[in-house]
Amino acid sequence: MLRILKDLFRYNREFSLGAILILLVVAISLASFLSPYPSGMQYVVPFDAPPSWDHPFGTNSRGQDVFWQLTFAIRNSLLFGTAVALLSRLIAIVVGLTSGYVGGMVDSVLMSINDTFVVFPPFPILVLVYFIFKDHMSWALLAVAMACLGWAYDARLIRSMALSLRTREFTTQSLFSGMSTGQILAEEHLPYVLPIVFATTMNNINWSIGLEVTLSVIGFTNIDTPTIGTMIYWANQHTALVAGVWWWIAFPVGLVIITFVGLYLLSVSMNEYIDPRSRLSGMGGAA
Repeated sequence: MLRILKDLFRYNREFSLGAILILLVVAISLASFLSPYPSGMQYVVPFDAPPSWDHPFGTNSRGQDVFWQLTFAIRNSLLFGTAVALLSRLIAIVVGLTSGYVGGMVDSVLMSINDTFVVFPPFPILVLVYFIFKDHMSWALLAVAMACLGWAYDARLIRSMALSLRTREFTTQSLFSGMSTGQILAEEHLPYVLPIVFATTMNNINWSIGLEVTLSVIGFTNIDTPTIGTMIYWANQHTALVAGVWWWIAFPVGLVIITFVGLYLLSVSMNEYIDPRSRLSGMGGAA
């Protein structure tokens, strides 16, 4: 996998640009550990000050420095999206590999469950989850709920790869050598689906962050936890655009757009790598 990433960074411009953008976003998120203010502290700087040398991104109506608040917000948004993606990838890998390799009744049952989750509309279900657990809504609960709704499409994609892998000679050889089903899936088949997992992980992080922003903007999350969505929520609550405090919304929106573009470029470049024809034409046959 590391060799694949190295080749992509060297030969694929989309991957290189996406990696640079994501590294920039990660660097901003890491700056939160250097913040002179705790994330939830209010009224520590002058109100509604425009961008300046003292406050590069300005201040907001809650007496917070927008730059430092943004570092906490993007860190939490990235952690949230990554947590959802990892949990949903784990489910997708287990279901997809097991279904494709075992086949038969197991495949039929797992794909029936998979198709049920495919048709579930995530946004209304998450709104329902919020109203059910309104008094106990937390970052972790929302992440688990999203992960349970975000694995089905990718599990079917992994299954299609597993259907091909189970007919390969090395699979038969592994079976005859006495390897268990779990060992075959983990040691023999999993490495082949890692590029697909990487590409779908980038897409899932984008999906998770976008959905979290949507829910936060309308107040259907824990609004006391700083994320990109809750920053925009508080800006709307204080009518920032009407008051002329445009920087309170512009910088969070700009940073999340950079994040979306970076993750999208990483995903697209990995999809090109998975396709042998695109790989040879776009990477000079390096792979």
